[in-house]
Amino acid sequence: MDGSAADDAAVYRLPGGVTIVQTVDFFTPVVDDPRQFGQVAAANALSDIYAMGARPLFALNIVAFPVRDLPLEILEEILRGGAEKAAEAGIPIVGGHSIDDREPKYGLAVTGILESGAPLTNAAAVAGELIVLTKPLGSGILTTAIKRDLLDAGGIERVVRIMTHLNDGAARAAREAAVRAATDVTGYGLLGHLGEMAVASGLSARLRASAVPVLPGVVELAAEGIYPGGSRRNLDTAAPRVRFDPAVPEELRMVLADAQTSGGLLLSVAPGNLDRLLGALEANNTPARAVIGEFTAGAPGVIDVLP
Repeated sequence: MDGSAADDAAVYRLPGGVTIVQTVDFFTPVVDDPRQFGQVAAANALSDIYAMGARPLFALNIVAFPVRDLPLEILEEILRGGAEKAAEAGIPIVGGHSIDDREPKYGLAVTGILESGAPLTNAAAVAGELIVLTKPLGSGILTTAIKRDLLDAGGIERVVRIMTHLNDGAARAAREAAVRAATDVTGYGLLGHLGEMAVASGLSARLRASAVPVLPGVVELAAEGIYPGGSRRNLDTAAPRVRFDPAVPEELRMVLADAQTSGGLLLSVAPGNLDRLLGALEANNTPARAVIGEFTAGAPGVIDVLP
């Protein structure tokens, strides 16, 4: 595959038809607990493999850690969390690389395999297909609230549970329902990644804001100005191609642009396969299975956001 569609991972087809899928992702801590941080970072890295409809095979650790400033027990907990999430995905971590750095960073380089069929791509949506989201939004806003000591233990537990939930079940459901177009929602927010799908597919999109699942307390925090700088940049970047209905409030616009960590899959499904997809998502216990809009014929990348 070429890189024109800005897909989630690199794809390389070997002689005989087996396709290798590779990705890499790492970042600074988004939660205070080092073990949870390791779990979140690993789930996030694995997500790009699932977004391509592939199965992970193995991973390598990528670590930056201030060895003179923080105890190595913290690093051990980060790696422990990553190993736990890799084990949940059914893969080993077979090695990696570390450097001494002033700010901790952790992630994975993941190799996956697609044994048959074409990979899922963000360039294969068709006008009239419905848009389905498999996790609620708000992780960027909630992790910002964590950094400001504004989130209670219950709120922290909810957002960690969402961020550490693997997208493997969503990927299986997509395959079962003959989905061909998919991506995952991460740093560019829902509007950014939906816009990428629309551009790559040569389509416009219609989004119903009230249908988008959102974690508890997120809209209220956004209304108070609690959101990461990346979410504001996402909203500003999306402005030229997103047409908001005046009835969509500013705080909800921010949520739609919120920079996600380890977000859900964004799937485009033919109307005739919708019930099959929703049933498969339910069977695979995805955190959400929300029909949030549809792709339409029109200027590529334009998104109309309705109340």
